[in-house]
Amino acid sequence: MPLLRSLLTSVVLFGASAALAQTTPQNAPAAATPAPVTSAPVFSDTQRQAIEAIVKDYLVKNPDVLQEAIAEGEKRAQETQKLAQAAALKESREALHNSPHGVVAGNPAGDVTMVEFFDYNCGYCRKALGDIQALIKGDPKLRVVLRDFPVLGAESLEASKLALAAKQQLKADKMFDFHVKLLETKGRVTGERALAVAKEMGLDVARLAKDAQGPDVKAALSENMTLGDKLGLSGTPAFIIGDEVIPGAVGVDPIRKTISDVRQCGHASC
Repeated sequence: MPLLRSLLTSVVLFGASAALAQTTPQNAPAAATPAPVTSAPVFSDTQRQAIEAIVKDYLVKNPDVLQEAIAEGEKRAQETQKLAQAAALKESREALHNSPHGVVAGNPAGDVTMVEFFDYNCGYCRKALGDIQALIKGDPKLRVVLRDFPVLGAESLEASKLALAAKQQLKADKMFDFHVKLLETKGRVTGERALAVAKEMGLDVARLAKDAQGPDVKAALSENMTLGDKLGLSGTPAFIIGDEVIPGAVGVDPIRKTISDVRQCGHASC
C-alpha cells in the first residue's frame, strides 16, 4: 500500500499542470514575478477535484499502466535490497563464518561455508533439514554454520536457548545430532522437548537449564538477531553462500549449484 499511495501521488502531481490549465481562467493576468518554488503544490478544491477526475479517468481506461508501475517499483525495491544485503554480507562475513556462537556441522575446515538461519518451529526449516543432511553427506568439503533465529514465538526462543546451552556440553557432531532431533520433532518444539532430548543424550540437565540463562547464550542470540536484521531476513530458513542470500527451502539442486559456483569463481553465480 505505501508503494501504491506513492505512485498515485506521483500521478497526481504529474497531472497537476493539466488540471491547473483547465481550472485557471484564460484571461487571468500573468504574474509580475515568478512565484517561489515550493516542495508541493497547494491546490484549490476545484483544482483538486479536477486532478482526481483526470487520474481516475486515466487509470480506469489504462489499468495496465498502474500494474506495470507497481511491478517496476517492486523490481527496484528488490534490487535495492540486494545491494543492501551485499554490503551487509561483506561487512558481516567474519562474524557469520567464524564467530564462536555458531554451531558448525559438516567439515570444520571445508572450502565453502554455508550459513543457515533457522527456527525450530519453522515447517520449511524441517523440510530443508533433509537437504542439508544430503549436502553434508555428498560434499565432504562443505562447512555448515547453523544460526538460531527464533522468530516464531516464545517456544522457539526457549528451545533455541537450551540448544545453544547444549553446545557447551556436546562436541560438534553430537551437537548436530541434537539439532536434528529437535527439528524432527512432531508438533511444536518447546523447552520441555529440548530438555527431553538433552536427557536422552546424557547431558547434565540441571547445568543445561542454568547455562540457557547465561551470558554465552544471550550473546549468541543477540549476535544472530543482529546479523539477521542487517541482512534483512524476513523469515526462515535463509541460507548464505558466498555473496548470496537464499531465502526459503529451495531444495538441494539450487544450493548445490551455488556451492559449485562459489568454488569455481568465488561468487554465488559465475
